[in-house]
Amino acid sequence: MKTLFARNAPRTAGQSPAPRIMLPLALPLLLVLSACAFAPDGSAPQVASPASYGVEPTPSASAEAGGVAQRFEQGARPVPQWWKRYNSDALNALVEEGLANSPDLAAAERNLAGAREQLRAQVNSSLLPSVDAGAKGTRNRALTMPNLPQPTALYNVFTGQIQATYDLDLFGAARFANASLGAQVQQQAFQLESARRSLAGNIVTGAITSASLAERVALTEKQVVLLRQVARDTQRRYELGSASQNDALDSDQDAATLEASLPGLRAQWQATRHALAVLLGRSPDQAPDDLAFSQLAVPAAVPVVVPSELLASRPDILVAGEVVQAAAADVGVATAQLFPSLSLSASMGQGGFSWPAAVSGAGSIWAIGASLTQPIFHGGALLAERRAAKERYEASVLQYKQTVLTAFKDVADTLARLDADGQALASAESSRRAAEQSYRNTASRVRLGALAPYTAFAAEQHYVAARLRELEYANARLTETAALFQAMGSPASAPEVVAQQR
Repeated sequence: MKTLFARNAPRTAGQSPAPRIMLPLALPLLLVLSACAFAPDGSAPQVASPASYGVEPTPSASAEAGGVAQRFEQGARPVPQWWKRYNSDALNALVEEGLANSPDLAAAERNLAGAREQLRAQVNSSLLPSVDAGAKGTRNRALTMPNLPQPTALYNVFTGQIQATYDLDLFGAARFANASLGAQVQQQAFQLESARRSLAGNIVTGAITSASLAERVALTEKQVVLLRQVARDTQRRYELGSASQNDALDSDQDAATLEASLPGLRAQWQATRHALAVLLGRSPDQAPDDLAFSQLAVPAAVPVVVPSELLASRPDILVAGEVVQAAAADVGVATAQLFPSLSLSASMGQGGFSWPAAVSGAGSIWAIGASLTQPIFHGGALLAERRAAKERYEASVLQYKQTVLTAFKDVADTLARLDADGQALASAESSRRAAEQSYRNTASRVRLGALAPYTAFAAEQHYVAARLRELEYANARLTETAALFQAMGSPASAPEVVAQQR
């Protein structure tokens, strides 16, 4: 509704002066006079940074295993292309292929480009006037007046106009709306960066796991062969009376139990290869060959970002910060809706009752005007919308804090697991070396005739089992290292959005 202005009318004795501005305008002014801000500043809330990530201080290095004692570089910066620290050209090629060919990543890039164009459209429409051209031709019939014998009038109307409109952003409604949309676009930019790094991490983890499973399948097949040989020897000894029937049955059961696990293990290996192929943008039947697990070198040094700096390197935290920015701007939009809005309009063109008259000098038409609108009564809807926007802002602040705490926990858990993997791998290596030496000693004694042949098969089976345990912890160490690189975030923020209005 248009706000009315009037001169002071005559008043009787005792009557208070009529206000110059009507009561509906008083509410926004009272909001300003009462120091009620249009919107929060949108800054990310302060979160106390811990002295260390976990309940125990981060060690300077892990236990030495595989000839490497991983160093935890305190205060280091995140590594951009961290997968190259595995020193595997084949692994680097897989990551580069996935980043170049992933449909999911390409779709995310397209969505971001579309969001940027939408932001550009909204910003331009709010900052610049809109100009439109139109033409219209109509044939009309005018009704006659009652009781008059005049015939019905038929006439034509031809008009052509250029119209311009411009909404003045007096109280920042458009500016806040642009800031909100800009923050949403920035969220997508950070999410794209997160998706890119997650894709690289999944490819690295998938390639390592697939190589480990291939090695595990080969060792398990060898272990089954050995157990079957032990079972046959035990059966022969039972037939000769040097072993009990229970010994023969137990040996056969051990071999059958391990052999029953092979189909599931092979299926898990194939599923991992299929998943890796899809990550690379290939069909499952085009899965790449497995890497040589023994040639994968665990990175000797991993960065441990200072907790206070993690806030600027983790994409998920940066996304949460942009959510706070957008929610704060939405409060500004809801507040500005309580204030008057002013719109300017102008038009010029030609018009007439015939085409020659319309294009002649006498047919020139123009108009110019302004419209001022002030909300008066909306059933409390505008104030309720503002309160709802403020509640959403407070919720976004709390969600930001929760995201930060979860990120700290993610890093703490990964550091603890990686340190434990190093210790477990060191123990597994020691166990494997002892089993290997025991197997060699037993094989030598069998060749000399000091022991029965079946003891060599049993010793070799224990050696293969020790290698399987070592393989399990080596795989965990490699994959947890990738997880720690991921947990540290990106060394630089995602690209800035264009024409963002803060």
